[in-house]
Formats: sequence, structure tokens, C-alpha cells
Amino acid sequence: MVIKSLDYFASLVQEDDSIPLFEAALAIAQDVEPQLDLAATQAEVDQMAARLQRRLAPDASSVQKLRMLNHFFYRELGFAGNVNDYYDPDNSYLHRVITTRRGIPISLAVLYMELAQQIGLDVKGISFPGHFLMKLSIQSGDIVLDPFNGVSLSREELEERLEPYFEHHSYPGAIPLSYYLHAAHPREILVRMLRNLKALFVEHMRWQRVLGVQQRLLILLPDEITERRDRGLAYANLECPQAALADLEAYLAERPYASDAEVLRSKLPELREASRRMN
Repeated sequence: MVIKSLDYFASLVQEDDSIPLFEAALAIAQDVEPQLDLAATQAEVDQMAARLQRRLAPDASSVQKLRMLNHFFYRELGFAGNVNDYYDPDNSYLHRVITTRRGIPISLAVLYMELAQQIGLDVKGISFPGHFLMKLSIQSGDIVLDPFNGVSLSREELEERLEPYFEHHSYPGAIPLSYYLHAAHPREILVRMLRNLKALFVEHMRWQRVLGVQQRLLILLPDEITERRDRGLAYANLECPQAALADLEAYLAERPYASDAEVLRSKLPELREASRRMN
């Protein structure tokens, strides 16, 4: 079932110009619930969108639709940021977010954007430093929203949020704010969701979960050798020496002078011995 779910995920993300973001993001949860009925969850979201669509006037403007969606999503349905347990992995699994009505910015955004799309609103994700955002482009400019609560953010608020990510004390005006507000590609959003999970699972040494995340990251980023290294380390911690060797040797062949190369080379003899004993 795990292999089949990975094959399904791979089929969804194969073509850059046609990745169904919500479906692919929802499929990530099959790592923890292999029997998850993706179609049933999609149908539940479709019903939410249909409820909202029935309330919209045929000539509703984009701004009117946005206001209705905000009220529906945050007030009626009760979605919000999980401030009480922000680092719970469930906040990244969309079926759990739909059930609990709690999530982190990126998972809430993916669900919000799916509903927006179904009512004819082209809301895009923004891979902003530290806190995923959304935007709707209208004739007068971009409306930037915080997925945690649907609040629109001013230019000053956005620049203030950037300040912690620079060595200097203030946002460097030489870099235009628009640089940080480009629409994120679905592949980029999926990678960010998975790396959020990876950080949580590595911290708690849940190596089987790390491996599941790494398999999906490598489907999304097949040429990213550091992700292959990290899969190798997960295999090593799961006592799968042959698979660990293949990944770590591939990394060292491509990055022989990397800062971690010597540490990784020191692991190879033990892995080779363990692999020999298993044969």
C-alpha cells in the first residue's frame, strides 16, 4: 500500500503545469493513514465550496467573493491556527485539519485556496519566510492574507515580518518587497509542507516517518542530492544498511568535499559490514 500511495503521489506531481495541489497535499497523509479515503475527503471539501457558491451573486466581484470566503472559512466553519499545539504533525495532514478545524499557515492556505478556486477566485500561495501567506491579485494591486486568520496585511506589516530574517536590524529596502511575494508553485508548496514534517520527525527521531517524508521529497526533487543523503541517514537509523549505503555513497560521489563528507565517510565501513552480515 505504501508503494502504491507513492506511485499515486508521483503521478500527481509528474507535470509542473498540472499539479493538483490540494489532492497531492492530501495524499501526503497516506504515510500515516494508508487506508485514507482521499475521494471522500475531496467530496467533503467540494460540499463546502458548493454551500458557499450558492450564496454568491452571479455578478459578485473578486473582493466580494473574498469577503464571503473569509467569513465562511474562519467564522462559520471555524478554521484557525493551532496556537495551542503548533508543532503537532496533524497540523500538516489536511484530512486532520478538516476534522479539527486547526492547522498551520500552509495547510490552512492549501485548503483555503482549494475553496477559492472552486468559487472562481485565483488565490495564490506565497512562500514567505517563516510564515506562509496567500494573495489575491486584483486590478488595484495584491491583497495579501495571513492564512491563520484571514487578515489582510499592509506593506509595513509585511516588511516588519521580514526583519527577523536579516542580520541587520531593519528590512533592507534594496530588495523589493515584491521579491518575497511571488506566487509559489505547487511543487514548492508541497516541498515546504514535507520539510515542515521532516523537521518535526527528525527532532523526535521518528525515523520511519522521516523515511516516508524523504520518499516524497525525492519524488518532488529527484535531483536534490541532499534529500537523498537524508533518506540514507533515515535508512541507517532504521537498520537498512544496503539502502543507506546506496544513498550515502551517491551523495559522497556528487559532493566529495561537502562539509559533512568526512563524517558520512566514517559511517560507511560499519554500514558495509552490516550489509555483508545480512547477505
